[in-house]
Amino acid sequence: MRIGIAGTGAVGGYFGGLLKKAGNEVIFLARGNNLRTLREKGLTIEGEVEKIHVRETFTEQYESFSNVDLLLFCVKSTATSEVAKMLQPILKKDCLIMTLQNGVDNEEVLSTVFGEKRVLTSATYIQATLKEPGVVKQIGVSPKLVIGALDNSLTEKVNDISSLFNSANIVTYTSSDILEMKWKKLIWNVTFNPITALIESPIGTILDREGLYQTALRICKEGIAVARKLGFDIDENYFETIMTQGQMARNHQTSMLQDKLGRNAMELESICGYIVNKGKQVKVDTPVLETIYHILAYQQN
Repeated sequence: MRIGIAGTGAVGGYFGGLLKKAGNEVIFLARGNNLRTLREKGLTIEGEVEKIHVRETFTEQYESFSNVDLLLFCVKSTATSEVAKMLQPILKKDCLIMTLQNGVDNEEVLSTVFGEKRVLTSATYIQATLKEPGVVKQIGVSPKLVIGALDNSLTEKVNDISSLFNSANIVTYTSSDILEMKWKKLIWNVTFNPITALIESPIGTILDREGLYQTALRICKEGIAVARKLGFDIDENYFETIMTQGQMARNHQTSMLQDKLGRNAMELESICGYIVNKGKQVKVDTPVLETIYHILAYQQN
């Protein structure tokens, strides 16, 4: 299968690298120093189990994606609309687009640009960083994907892609209710991302400081309340699962923390603002999250 990777950061680099190693034709979109390094030295993935090195097509030209069958959307959510609009006239009409991004709002943007019948989505579980240009560092438990479609007519294609990913040693499951899975992932993100970005320290710091722990717990419960009011079947005690999962990622630098330390735009709206705004729509207060959201927004401006 011909696969395009829109955004060769930690997520796109990791999954694209494994798909290439498995024998697929993969083309990677990258920019700047990262692109120069990829062209000169290739892509290196330093995983917990093995080290992988691949050389493939690395480009900044959108036109190079005209023949791909599947596009993995891995850019930051702040760039979703821009990149999608650039790719829309170039991609084949039967090319499927699958987002591996944070949040649950990218699906809306991609559906508007490409049409709902072409959009797949994934709840993406991975602890990885772009260690340096061209080098992805993966830590912790093995990465996992749960994928699904917005349109039920794509069920067979979802199953085919799941098989493709599993054959590339990417643990992949399918879900008929993928947006609920994405909301669960979003609740995890909103519990830890904004605080780690604010204090500029990994998840373990939150878990070891009672005040920070209680703040994260309150944000988690606010996120759960919004999701439940929107109709998602998420247990009101789901926070217990989230905090337990946090213990397994103590050394992880969240994506918002990585962006802040790298002086890049944080995915503040997709991870925090989206829940705050949805809460207002369904009349669920999110005072702790909203406070940290506004502080981070001030710092970013």
